[in-house]
Amino acid sequence: MEKTTTSTQDLSSTVYPILFALSFSHLLNDTIQSLIPAIYPIVKTSYHLSFSQIGLITLTFQLAASLFQPFVGLYTDKKPQPYSLAIGMAFTLTGLITLSFANNFYLILLSVALIGTGSSVFHPEASRMAHAASGGKRGLAQSVFQLGGNAGSSLGPLLAAWIIAPKGQHSIIWFSAIALIAIVVLRYVGNWYKNYVLAHQLSKKGKSGSSEHHLPKSKVIMAVSILLILIFSKYFYMASLTSYFTFYLIDKFSVSVQTSQIYLFVFLFSIAAGTLLGGPIGDRIGRKYVIWFSILGTAPFALLLPHANLFWTGILIVPIGMILASAFSAILVYAQELIPGKVGLVAGLFFGFAFGMGGLGSALIGNLIDKTSISHVFSICAYLPLIGLLTAFLPNIRTNKK
Repeated sequence: MEKTTTSTQDLSSTVYPILFALSFSHLLNDTIQSLIPAIYPIVKTSYHLSFSQIGLITLTFQLAASLFQPFVGLYTDKKPQPYSLAIGMAFTLTGLITLSFANNFYLILLSVALIGTGSSVFHPEASRMAHAASGGKRGLAQSVFQLGGNAGSSLGPLLAAWIIAPKGQHSIIWFSAIALIAIVVLRYVGNWYKNYVLAHQLSKKGKSGSSEHHLPKSKVIMAVSILLILIFSKYFYMASLTSYFTFYLIDKFSVSVQTSQIYLFVFLFSIAAGTLLGGPIGDRIGRKYVIWFSILGTAPFALLLPHANLFWTGILIVPIGMILASAFSAILVYAQELIPGKVGLVAGLFFGFAFGMGGLGSALIGNLIDKTSISHVFSICAYLPLIGLLTAFLPNIRTNKK
């Protein structure tokens, strides 16, 4: 009886140690992911790779990291796997070790596919466990979880510059320590999920903690489609900034590489700060209002950016990063409320789609830059946040929690 009581208390209030553990493991996971682009200059020179082969490495990683996610979520919705996160990180660890010793193009492809597979297991399952630990504060839980990932993405390039660039490809194996730490943390999370969440679900068989919104299926399909279009606009625009912002600054303002990296870090830091805002604000005032603000609210600053001087460019990227970053947590939780009981499937679908759109956006934008100019492409991408007007067609959800 004591375990059941503890379980109930843990699930009725926000379990912050679990949320922080998930956020920390997200930081470690995304730090490892961000190492892959850092080795491109090294492997291109060492193995005489073409830019097409470099693109194929990116495509292999993005496909492995995105396509499997909805299937992982769908399976674990039906059959929860408490230790799947640790198992997924073991794939990442194997990929890191293989990558550090890869001596040909095909072994590099295998290595990044293993790292991508680990990521595809991690994101939907970690999102599901954050949902379980939220204590009803679902937006806050997703924001804390996302904060770790964005921090890891910004730290990765710095670590790569300090270690991989001077030490070479074999130094990647040092980062296997990060994966080992993540496995230990995720095993702790798995123990909590098994002993409390699954035990609580078994004791409450036949009852549901999900929310009902009484929307017809056609409206749910339409709403999910709109949300995916909003993800498309967000991640295509993000791809233009994260992948090509340094080149834009060098081309337009003739700044040094080091100065452009500082501006990129400011943008990435703004994203990390904004990530923490969208979820808890959505918990208070409603997800739809946050989605309105986070996508469409970026538009004025995005439209001004191509016409700004260097000083105002540095100012504008702060609200762009903060406002745009607040979108994902609100969109994900809104979608999970649209499709109650399918937390893993929804997380896998949206994380996978976001990964895919980021990779596709980077490739298409790069191709367009080659055909036109980087300033022209940035002027076009500035209109992408206006797609946020589609938020007007999202239904207002009034949920009744059982």
